[in-house]
Amino acid sequence: MISVLVVDDSVVVRRLITDALGDDPEIRVVGTAPNGKVALAKIEQLHPDLVTLDIEMPIMDGLQTMRAIRQQYARLPVIMFSTLTAAGATATLDALSAGASDYVTKPANVGSVAESIRSVREQIIPRIHALCGGRRGALAPPTRPGLAPGRPLAGAGNLPPPSLTRPGGSPLPGVVRPPNVPPGGPAAAPVRATPRTGAVEVVAVGCSTGGPDALTAVVRALPASLPVPVVVVQHMPPVFTKMFADRLDRTAALTVVEATGDMVVRPGTVYIAPGDFHLEVHRRGTEVVTKLNTGPPENFCRPAVDVLFRSVARTYGGATLAIVLTGMGQDGKRGAEQLRSAGAEIVAQDEATSVVWGMPGAVTQAGLAHAVLPLGEIANHLISRTAGGRGAKSMEVTR
Repeated sequence: MISVLVVDDSVVVRRLITDALGDDPEIRVVGTAPNGKVALAKIEQLHPDLVTLDIEMPIMDGLQTMRAIRQQYARLPVIMFSTLTAAGATATLDALSAGASDYVTKPANVGSVAESIRSVREQIIPRIHALCGGRRGALAPPTRPGLAPGRPLAGAGNLPPPSLTRPGGSPLPGVVRPPNVPPGGPAAAPVRATPRTGAVEVVAVGCSTGGPDALTAVVRALPASLPVPVVVVQHMPPVFTKMFADRLDRTAALTVVEATGDMVVRPGTVYIAPGDFHLEVHRRGTEVVTKLNTGPPENFCRPAVDVLFRSVARTYGGATLAIVLTGMGQDGKRGAEQLRSAGAEIVAQDEATSVVWGMPGAVTQAGLAHAVLPLGEIANHLISRTAGGRGAKSMEVTR
């Protein structure tokens, strides 16, 4: 049973979330709180496996509460509740930077309470299961000095380090394994090192849960002189993608934009798919341009990584470096199959540094990843490969 603490200043919203979660037999709401101050006391008292946290609250708002949680509980999963507004997007991105695990958007313009409950249920229940990893228990220990709050700690093999396990080796909350992998069991097939040296003309990135921070870490480490473009799908709703692109553009050496239709794809620029639009790239004469469409969602997502990856495979073929970062689900796996068939190189973020090892885990377990790297090594690998094809040795997955 996954225990959840619901934090929101609205009695109506607290009841809505509680009712939405009540439909899942594996989830139990153990308490509620009207503000952050009460929430912190209840976390200590109730030891929940996960917290849902509103952003706008009196006395102690969501962002203040998020920072306080991370000071005391480095690994406790927290899902923010946000509004589909510019202010809501800004606050949510701040919360993600402060260590929030993920977010959902509050229902807007729905016709009934039942519809609101359905909307919340569809968004939040899969996230709770993904973030809790199917294993529950006591709260994680406070952050240790020198460790970034809210970040997974690197461990050996496929188990979290001893400090993140209970006696007997069962992981604490927030240590997420890929689906259907038993404790202590292999998270991926055996690997063997093979060099990848082909020319790279484009970098294509897919990410979801935990992706904003992971993508920020990678992009900020890249030089303005990067000789190739970067095209990105990060699962985010409208408004959020624009705010995220603008924020990243202010802090990165590269130019970062939310993609629009018919933009000429240029080196040194990062193009982020806008919320609710699939992003593709196509050749037009001697240039490559972006295309947006509102085709059906894939993997329940629009934008979808698979859509982008397929178009990159058609347009750039083997001259592609594809990177699959942390994220829930399997979006990107089918597109990675086409990229691999076209001769592209595929890099997956490793389990130890992923918030959720769903998307990179699916690519890795399918034998599609040439390299499985910690987040901190991905930018250097990218720079090395785009600078002349002398990338670090890759780890080709074989069964």
